[in-house]
Amino acid sequence: MSEVNEILRNCKVEKTIGDDSREVSSLAFDSRKCVVGGMFFAVRGTQVDGHDYIAKAIENGARTIVCETLPETLDDSVTYIVVENSAKALGFAASEYYGNPSSKLRLVGVTGTNGKTTIATLLYRLFTDAGYACGLLSTIENIIDGKVVPSTHTTGDQLELNELLARMVDAGCEFAFMEVSSHSVDQDRIAGLTFEGGIFTNLTHDHLDYHKTIAAYRDAKKKFFDNLPSTAFALTNLDDRNGTVMLQNTRAGKKTYSLLHDADFKGVVLESCFDGMKLKINGKELFTLLVGRFNASNILAIYGAATSLGMRDDELLCGISRLHSASGRFQMVYSKSGVIGIVDYAHTPDALKNVLDTINDIRTHNETLITVAGAGGNRDAAKRPEMAEAAVTRSDRLILTSDNPRFEEPDEIIAQMKAGVSGAYYNKVLCITDRREAIRTAAALARRGDIILVAGKGHENYQDVKGVKHHFDDREELENAFREK
Repeated sequence: MSEVNEILRNCKVEKTIGDDSREVSSLAFDSRKCVVGGMFFAVRGTQVDGHDYIAKAIENGARTIVCETLPETLDDSVTYIVVENSAKALGFAASEYYGNPSSKLRLVGVTGTNGKTTIATLLYRLFTDAGYACGLLSTIENIIDGKVVPSTHTTGDQLELNELLARMVDAGCEFAFMEVSSHSVDQDRIAGLTFEGGIFTNLTHDHLDYHKTIAAYRDAKKKFFDNLPSTAFALTNLDDRNGTVMLQNTRAGKKTYSLLHDADFKGVVLESCFDGMKLKINGKELFTLLVGRFNASNILAIYGAATSLGMRDDELLCGISRLHSASGRFQMVYSKSGVIGIVDYAHTPDALKNVLDTINDIRTHNETLITVAGAGGNRDAAKRPEMAEAAVTRSDRLILTSDNPRFEEPDEIIAQMKAGVSGAYYNKVLCITDRREAIRTAAALARRGDIILVAGKGHENYQDVKGVKHHFDDREELENAFREK
């Protein structure tokens, strides 16, 4: 066990009431998880304020309270620590409590609207295949030197992150790659972590239900780069207009990648098909199993990061040529009748554009392209009509369906999506609420050579309806529909 003052040594403490040399048995920001001798952090969240649960935390055994505002009644048996920001203090305290694990790893964070999972996952695979012990923290899964740990959020909370990083250190990992969501930056969930590098992919319409404005969403991403140390590298995508914004105030070494402009890591797509691409990176050619310009951009980010981490060029190019897509990212499913199926996580207007533009660049246009898409409930509603507009203008047929409706009515979500479809495209659109039936209908409509894109859920193996997660896997459903045909 550690003492209060040791755990909080890197926190900005404004006031201390009581004994700050007492030992701490555990850390918690959920009063229900407090135990005897524990330290409770009263964090102000988006739904609840931890300050309202200080008494409950003490009742459950907490003997140290870290808060921004003292409660009206103080308990003489409790130590109270006042800080400016409890969430940030929790991050630094969690890091200290678990032995500062991020400083013992070569930790790289990936942020941006699209591409985070692909880049983090493929960096993990690249370095693992090269013989290094690595860790991964991603939307799909967390992995500690080959052992999978379930993942529930794009970026975990302060305690979860440091506990996982500590397990990586104990397992002998040298590198760790993690997705860094805008929510986690804004909520100081990554406070106290030491990064060796940061990667920015792009910024498009998403999460405005939380951030309210694109500017606030952008600034949350930028905050990650602003806080990188001078010993780190900051790698950004010059093909996104916000790419240079990320570098404005960072102390880290600035590096860039691009398909369109001169950059430290410059790429050109030479050939493209459904089986992969031939690329030229900094004058050297390679073939990759990944498909599409958006994946060419992802590969440049991987190449730039791996180079910055010291991987040899020959090892790196060979490694990239062996990589395959992350789960639910442009995954191919072929039917015996000759129909091409693609399952992708695309759930924003820009992601749908990228995937459909890739398909349209490769296809002959003598076949029919059928897109099945929906939008998640209780999330940014403004993007719904934009998603439908992006899909209908790039597809021959569009089937609007349910995604994860959560606590909204699926038909209302579909109606909001259809509002983005102009009259000229009405005859191309079907609305089928049941997602399984929508996928089956797409398979029934398709003929030899046709292409079906099932977008929105990708790697997810559930459908969230009224707070209950029912098993549902787009790839399974498409395969079943092909067999039934």
